Amino acid sequence: MRLVHLADLHLGFRQYHRLTPTGINQREADVAHAFRRAIDQVIALAPDIVVIAGDVFHTVRPMNPAIIDAFTQFARLTASLPEAIVVMVAGNHDRPRATETGCILKLFTKLGINVVVDEPKRLPFPDRDLSILAVPDLTGPRPDLSPDPTARHNVLVMHGEVEGMLPHGVGDRAAMEISRAALAASRWSYVALGHYHVHRQIEDNAYYSGSLEYTSTDPWGELEEEASLRLPGKGFIEFDLDDGEHTFHHIQASRALVSLDPIAARGLSAAELDAAIRDACAGCEGGIEEKIVRLVVRDVPRHIVRELDTRALRELKRRAMHFQLDTRRPDTMRPPGAATTRRPTLVETVTAYLQRRPLDDELDRAALVQLGLEYLKQADDIEALASPRE
Repeated sequence: MRLVHLADLHLGFRQYHRLTPTGINQREADVAHAFRRAIDQVIALAPDIVVIAGDVFHTVRPMNPAIIDAFTQFARLTASLPEAIVVMVAGNHDRPRATETGCILKLFTKLGINVVVDEPKRLPFPDRDLSILAVPDLTGPRPDLSPDPTARHNVLVMHGEVEGMLPHGVGDRAAMEISRAALAASRWSYVALGHYHVHRQIEDNAYYSGSLEYTSTDPWGELEEEASLRLPGKGFIEFDLDDGEHTFHHIQASRALVSLDPIAARGLSAAELDAAIRDACAGCEGGIEEKIVRLVVRDVPRHIVRELDTRALRELKRRAMHFQLDTRRPDTMRPPGAATTRRPTLVETVTAYLQRRPLDDELDRAALVQLGLEYLKQADDIEALASPRE
């Protein structure tokens, strides 16, 4: 019996200000295209079970184009695989905090999908000798994670964080946390996890599938982690419940994310740094056109940034889908014996404030943090380039 495990689709995710010819945010369209390619591959695999472990949408109230596209693709899935069991749980991006607000995921029950939103639910399939415990993102007491002793195959589908297993980074409200002991993966045929965007193995039969596109607040950290794990990028999991064989199916990103080799700018003049930036971009394999590009420049004083060739920078931003010049000032030298406690950067301070600031239930904290950091970067660019050299 073969199972396919997807998670963290984040349909409706928007970023930057580039639009498609039809007026859709370009990154939203990129995410939708990746999802369609994933559905194509799942249909081709024709598994017996398909599980979606949360964060189907990026916000509790997605825009109509995202809802329509999601419904169309899930309808295509269920029509193409009429005998497959499809189970979906709500993630922390899907589940409203206000009880009077409905969850958009319930719309997909009309397609025959088993949607679990408000509380854990055991879904028995006696004709398949299968039991699925579906656990959405929850607040309050942790649920009992016990398999059905009468079923041959027991699958746990859960959106949450396995305690101590994942690095903590910038993000929105943390999802439900479950201890490794409470998870007890050895009792299950398979554990399908959602919430973390990089494909990660927790136990021999317990995995985060990872997201299908780069939709977190730190895509560059994801790229570094994927490289360290020798992953080709994003994708989903195929798992055989009978023999325990695991296969990761890579989904090609809609566009390349490129972090160019950083520039050490200590001692460089503005003209020399201009040349180094130009050479770094020229050395990008395949060019920077229509890619999302970051170039970190370390140890560059503010006055050098002000003197950079703004016309050349604007041209780089025009060529790329998004070009981020991440300039970092030199560390302040401390006298001997001075305290070594590092003062938080402005980015860290703003991020920490937005992460703990009380929000209305319907607001998306991750989107707020991302928007705040984009505004901060724009303000910093304006200040740094207030005295441009043309």
